[in-house]
Amino acid sequence: MNIAVSSMAWLYVHFCFWDVGIALLGLFIFSCILERRRTKGPIMWPVLGITPWLFLYGDQLHDWASRTLTTAGGTYRYRGIWLGGAFGVTTADPSNIEYMLKTNFNNFPKGDSYRERFHDLLGDGIFNVDGDSWKEQRRMVKAEMHSNRFMQHSFQTTQDLVNKKLIGLTEKFFKSGESFDLQDVLLRFTFDSICSVAFGVDPGSLAIDLPQVPFAKAFEEATELSLLRFMIPSLFWKPMKYFCLGYEKRLKKAIKIVHDFADKTVRDRRSQMNSNSANLNHQSDLLSKLMQIENNVKANGNPLPDKFFRDFCVSFIIAGRDTTSVALSWFFWLLHENPDVESKILSEMKEILGQRKAKTEISNTVFTEEELKQMVYLQATLSETLRLYPSVPSEMKQVVEDDVLPDGNMVKKGARIFFSVFSMGRMEFIWGKDCREFKPERWIKDGQFVNENQFKYVVFNAGPRLCLGKRFAYMQMKMVAASILLRYSVKAIEGHNVAPKVTTTLYMKNGLMVTLNRRPLATE
Repeated sequence: MNIAVSSMAWLYVHFCFWDVGIALLGLFIFSCILERRRTKGPIMWPVLGITPWLFLYGDQLHDWASRTLTTAGGTYRYRGIWLGGAFGVTTADPSNIEYMLKTNFNNFPKGDSYRERFHDLLGDGIFNVDGDSWKEQRRMVKAEMHSNRFMQHSFQTTQDLVNKKLIGLTEKFFKSGESFDLQDVLLRFTFDSICSVAFGVDPGSLAIDLPQVPFAKAFEEATELSLLRFMIPSLFWKPMKYFCLGYEKRLKKAIKIVHDFADKTVRDRRSQMNSNSANLNHQSDLLSKLMQIENNVKANGNPLPDKFFRDFCVSFIIAGRDTTSVALSWFFWLLHENPDVESKILSEMKEILGQRKAKTEISNTVFTEEELKQMVYLQATLSETLRLYPSVPSEMKQVVEDDVLPDGNMVKKGARIFFSVFSMGRMEFIWGKDCREFKPERWIKDGQFVNENQFKYVVFNAGPRLCLGKRFAYMQMKMVAASILLRYSVKAIEGHNVAPKVTTTLYMKNGLMVTLNRRPLATE
């Protein structure tokens, strides 16, 4: 009897289990169908929201975002994992972006969500703050960066670094015939460049023996792991940070290396400033100029803390190292894929050099600022590269008060709005049916370079946060590109897998392995 009762009870539980399972499966399917009918964007999974898609597509996330935004007509709503607190809109619509970055700028700051995820790395630097703190930092930096003295300093520093170090290194690779990672070399160049221009120090990472640079690896790891916090709900990553577990342990170690470098830079400059024999008045780098401003602030009883200068250093390394080098890496790869574009750049350079009164050997050619300004087609090619492969592929804003975007989407207080700069370059409604073609000619009219609407072309940000270093970035990219192309034909290794890496900056996941051939180009 007891056995029979037990058997019946087991069968009852068994069937109840299956009934509940079937009911839950039906609810899941119904939710997916309802979600599919309600949105043109990707399905928001029950409980998990958009999170499964982020991990499913991993390294193809940028292409997936482009496809989903195209299907959705440029904008779609999303939500994160249940109880994670993430919700909002993803967009590639220039009208929405202009509204956030200019029209109603104050209602769309970077916000607390962005700030807390990057605070360990960026602190209170210019890229991680809003409001008065951001305004004051931008005012201080803008005044110095736009001065004639700084522009002359940055041009001369870049010119020296290109001709005395970068070309020496490429010549070494040409003579040996060995392949090398061009992205790594360019990252070394821009690291040395930004440190020299902004901080007045030369870290020597572009030395002929290519020394190991612990900072470089730590910096890339710190930015990549900080970005991971956007994909993992705070109720998970915050305890991991507190107990120093998993990737948060690696992140803490990487950030320490980055901060140690920045702290040493600040200490050394302070020591120089405090030395009786030293005077920073003759220095033209930004750090020296900011410390001179600090002397005036001290006189009023409000000295700037060392942390202010450390955060400044880290922010400017992000701005000056990664963005330019990554853009140049994609530029050389696109030229490899489009030799007709390369030929047009060479023709333009040959014509410009032909205007010189005195003949110059290729090996001794140093481009002047005026010659770089005349390179219209080269600038168009660089702009087209950034359109398809923007150095910063996506940005985020957080809504302060309930609002309505120009396309009609309502956004609630606390919503996070992501706009995909990478996807914008692939939208037909923005760039036309040839949007995926590499076509520098779209930037030229009547032989002159034509700037696009900054809210359609957001690679240098837009509105009040428009990049202060845009002019410097173009000058640096043109000088590097022209100096290398004049001397060498750059060929990617056959079979090398070129793909973007999903992090804050659009690195090539596997680098760019290339070989160099001597360029048979006369300057007469």
